[in-house]
Amino acid sequence: SAQMISYEISMGLSIIPVLMIYSTLDLSNIVEYQAANGWLLLPVWGEGLSWQRWILLVPIAISFIIFLTSIFAEANRTPFDMSECETDLVGGYHTEYSSMKFAQFFMGEYAAMVVGSSLVITLFLGGWSIGFGLDGWLNEHVANWVAVICQLIAYVLKLLFFVFFFVWVRWTLPRFRYDQVMKLGWMVFFELAVINIFITIMAFKTIKRPKISLGERFYLQSILGGLWITIKHLVLALLGKSRNKKELAGSGIGVTMQYPEFRWDKHLPEYYRGAPVLVKGEDGRERCVSCQLCEFI
Repeated sequence: SAQMISYEISMGLSIIPVLMIYSTLDLSNIVEYQAANGWLLLPVWGEGLSWQRWILLVPIAISFIIFLTSIFAEANRTPFDMSECETDLVGGYHTEYSSMKFAQFFMGEYAAMVVGSSLVITLFLGGWSIGFGLDGWLNEHVANWVAVICQLIAYVLKLLFFVFFFVWVRWTLPRFRYDQVMKLGWMVFFELAVINIFITIMAFKTIKRPKISLGERFYLQSILGGLWITIKHLVLALLGKSRNKKELAGSGIGVTMQYPEFRWDKHLPEYYRGAPVLVKGEDGRERCVSCQLCEFI
């Protein structure tokens, strides 16, 4: 649940720049706009050929990466399948189910893949639009039912490509550690999505060149200050130079050592994962947690 909440926030923030460009929440209008003016990620016809649309490609690309990766995390697909961990837990919660109960879980996971792929296609790749101006040509020169069938085929082909992409990633990438999953969600995607909103706003300001009112001048400094704090925190997190994290890791009290970033003794072997400690049970006696680290230290 912590993983899903983390990436739901990033997913929601990532589509704000997209909705700012479309100025609507109607998915039908979004697809029709892309059919006439170029897909959001491929603006090569209609108004998409203007320099204003090409400037917006930077925040659009960032939103696409965050949104697509968050769908992987929301669908519990590799490398975010922490709830299953097939190789570690022999199938995770699937071990308790068989027959149609297992099939329902499996179909639910693939249904999430299909729905997520459909959202990506609709927001970024034109939905049912064939693209390159062919939609208008079909509406003018062929029967309506023929155009609908061609657009349906285009949509299904895009959908199959993304479903294959989900499966291909599962075959290719190893699973993250849980701390890496949470770090990516909170220290990278969340802050990058917030920064991307400001990038989109500045791109709109550059394109439209409006006059700044007196009220905007007062809070513009606060907005830029908050943006600077967010960027600074993101850079420090990526470089591993957070002062509080170093102090906690060095003390070894109240926090798990973040291997391999904070290994306080460079002479420790490569397989070292932290010092084993005894925990106290309900009766107050110390007991081992059976981590088996003592065999290697």
